[in-house]
This record gives sequence, structure tokens and C-alpha cells, in this order.
Amino acid sequence: MAELTPLSSLAVGASAVVREFPKQGVAFLRLREMGLLPGTSLTLVRTAPMGDPLEIKFRGYNLTLRKTEADFILVEAK
Repeated sequence: MAELTPLSSLAVGASAVVREFPKQGVAFLRLREMGLLPGTSLTLVRTAPMGDPLEIKFRGYNLTLRKTEADFILVEAK
């Protein structure tokens, strides 16, 4: 089985697949409604100079996340 890492640890420009996602929390409910679900492919586009926030691209659009939210999203690097 491939190693799972937090989305916040992904290198800029790297692609990954979401494998685990928190099932509770308002922010995560909103992300699920936007289509960020387990099995979704994404690319880390960039991070701010201090690493927070970070911008990801999935399903044809870009989304900015706080690092504290990205810490709870586990991904499998491609």
C-alpha cells in the first residue's frame, strides 16, 4: 500500500489523490460540497511564502486552503 501524507506536506507542482478526509467539521463539509472527496486527483499549485495558505487545483478549478485544514487531508502522491 502506498504511503499517505498530509496534503500540506506535498511538494509544489506535485499531483496526488485524496485518500482520507475528515468526516466532521464545517470546513470539511464545505470542501466535500465543492467536490473534494476521497479519490479526487489534485495538484498543489503554490503556497504562500510562509507555507500558509496553499492553493490546489482539482476538477478544473483552483482552491485555496489553510494549512491547518490541509494537515487533515491525507493524500497518496502520484
